[in-house]
Amino acid sequence: MILCIAEVLNADELVEVRRQLAAGSFVDGRQTAGWHAGLVKNNQQLESGPVARAAGAIVQKALLRHEVFRAGVLPHSLRPPLFSRSDIGQGYGPHVDDAVMGDAPRGRSDVSVTVFLSAPESYKGGELVMDTPGGELSYKLAAGSAVTYPSTSLHRVTPVTAGRREAAVTWVQSLVRAAEQREILFDLDRARRAIFEAQGKTPAFDAVTKSYANLLRLWAEP
Repeated sequence: MILCIAEVLNADELVEVRRQLAAGSFVDGRQTAGWHAGLVKNNQQLESGPVARAAGAIVQKALLRHEVFRAGVLPHSLRPPLFSRSDIGQGYGPHVDDAVMGDAPRGRSDVSVTVFLSAPESYKGGELVMDTPGGELSYKLAAGSAVTYPSTSLHRVTPVTAGRREAAVTWVQSLVRAAEQREILFDLDRARRAIFEAQGKTPAFDAVTKSYANLLRLWAEP
């Protein structure tokens, strides 16, 4: 399931993250790419340190408080975000994210997350493109918005042809490993919330909530 989430970062958080990035130092993005992804990665990355941790904490907090993100992703753990910068001619060729990330603790990557930090009108190119069974899907969202997608997918960032693209990326180990099961739970959660908003706590709401809870109990890997 690919999920676009508007306004993950509020206006103040977006300003603060961008201020942090402006004060930070960027290095060659290939330093954190795997041996094969490094062949197609051509961007800059915020150097690890206090600036990256401060900006990352803002992004993590914003994601974890967002109701749609929690419902769609069911996060168990969230990797510290990486911040990328792509100037003219830079991008990231086709790649799949590593299945297991980190050292201590290590975590499985079930869901990849891109948080857009630059206004889409401020740069050309730089679209996040995903290969799907139905063909390529392209995303270039408003600053502060996020897109989540299965980490199993082949994806790329097209070269920037004007301006500068900045984004935060992170990876989630979900309580529910299988993408199709997460989608079922997300649909059930939306359905029960719609019933509750329209009718209150009815027998229909209770039945859907029971099914949601029992499927989560069946599939969760805490």
